[in-house]
Amino acid sequence: MKTGLVWFKNDLRLHDNEALCAAIAECDELVLCYSVEPFWFENLPLDFKKANTNRFKFLEQSISNLQKNLEAIDGHLIIGNRGAVIDIPKLIKIFHISTIYAEQEYAKEEEDLIRNLKNVLPDIDFQLYWGKTFYHIDDIPFSIADIPLTSKAYRIPTSKESSPRPTFKAPENINAHPDATSNKFPDYKLFGFTKEAYEAAKPYLEGGEDKALERLRYYTFESELLTGYRWSRNQSIGMDYSSKFSPYLALGCISARLIYEAIKDYEEKIKKNQSTWWLVFELVWRDYFTFKGMRMGNAIFFTKGYKNKTIDFENDTKKFERWRAVKPEFHLSMPICANLTKLVT
Repeated sequence: MKTGLVWFKNDLRLHDNEALCAAIAECDELVLCYSVEPFWFENLPLDFKKANTNRFKFLEQSISNLQKNLEAIDGHLIIGNRGAVIDIPKLIKIFHISTIYAEQEYAKEEEDLIRNLKNVLPDIDFQLYWGKTFYHIDDIPFSIADIPLTSKAYRIPTSKESSPRPTFKAPENINAHPDATSNKFPDYKLFGFTKEAYEAAKPYLEGGEDKALERLRYYTFESELLTGYRWSRNQSIGMDYSSKFSPYLALGCISARLIYEAIKDYEEKIKKNQSTWWLVFELVWRDYFTFKGMRMGNAIFFTKGYKNKTIDFENDTKKFERWRAVKPEFHLSMPICANLTKLVT
């Protein structure tokens, strides 16, 4: 009897989720979990939180939707609130788990989290699967150390020599551990948010796989807005000028490869033009910054950058305070992680 644990992170979906599919195929019983990391919402020395209530609520919506969808196929999502390094070892002990299935990461905070968990669970088998990008990391014609310094030098050979892998179908049933039960998403108060701040938070988009797929359908076949994406994508106001896939891609509520499949279907049934090409181009560009970020490491977060170049910096506190005063609803629910990839807009 093999019992596995599926550790959801930034892959909050059932469709195109290789780690989930592998766990279902290999295990007799499964425990499913998500762990909220308290440091995501800690107070910074700059006198504001690392992530605000909009991000918290978007995450809550996304996790709650994932839990609902898992319950519909007999799965149960256990949600922790003390961080994976504390939450997961307890589950390992309670359910006698031998293998953890999860998505592979690439940025420092996420990699550190996996490394720390491996250190406290030396006897547990970790099965990690790449699912972050449009092209699989093993299929691009570059090693990470050789990723070009310009997107064009990456894009042209990669587009010629690589193809996106087919998506994994969403599972129809999960054989959950009989003692595993779902629990509610942790209360906002645990992370230092007030009732007023929580109730005032209104993410520009509602989180979750269902809403992501709904947005994909709307932007393509229902409205045919994709036909004009090339010319409208850089406008600034309203829901219809761009795809709005970014926050869903950031938390993995939707797969880049599923978006690609929808675009190809759209080209066949509705129209193929510069706009359809351009949205695929944005997915490839998003990949490029992911892989380039892997090559450059933490240097991308520093003022001097990966070129270690001295840059004059205007420390204008008045402008900073004006930025802080922007209404919360204008802050998109972007990744909580240390992830500076270019996202599709």
